Amino acid sequence: MIRNTPNLAAAALLAWTAFGCTLAEVKVDVISERTALENQVLGTYNALDREMLLVASVRGVDSSGELREPPQRSQEHRDSVLAMQTLAFHQDDVDAFARLGWVGEGADGLLAPFELRKDGPEDLREFAQRYGPAEFQSVLARVNDAREQVMARVVALNPDLTAADLPEVHRVFGRLNADNARSGVKIQHPDGSWVVKP
Repeated sequence: MIRNTPNLAAAALLAWTAFGCTLAEVKVDVISERTALENQVLGTYNALDREMLLVASVRGVDSSGELREPPQRSQEHRDSVLAMQTLAFHQDDVDAFARLGWVGEGADGLLAPFELRKDGPEDLREFAQRYGPAEFQSVLARVNDAREQVMARVVALNPDLTAADLPEVHRVFGRLNADNARSGVKIQHPDGSWVVKP
């Protein structure tokens, strides 16, 4: 004999509600927080990166073993590929500089130097002792020069951009570099103030 029929009905209704009904289909459109210019800059930068990889993978001989001439490229193209290679070559140094607090990501897309303190993370102490001010300045200059060449090439490759857009492209690279920086790296806000990325 079932004594508590209202409670049994409520339990049945609850079970049907929880397991028997279907949810309406929910569609979510994610709108990118990047601007059209940022997307344009990223697309061109990624194309330059792919081009650098293609140049590095071109074989000097064909399938019959004969030497093959590389395709002719413009000086601007060669310079931009060299700049991308420079950035890739020095990426480990730049990461170490940033972790040591020697550089920060500027709002203009370039690295800004800070004091060369020799203390820092234990795994970078030997690295910090090896690097002198002259070598640090040399690497920093090469990296910033390469970054400037890449930004100029991004402007040159986009028909919608002109030399007048270069300062805005610098700001876009500054935002992208700050977004991609790891926690603990110094980043510069557009107003010129510096913070350590949380």
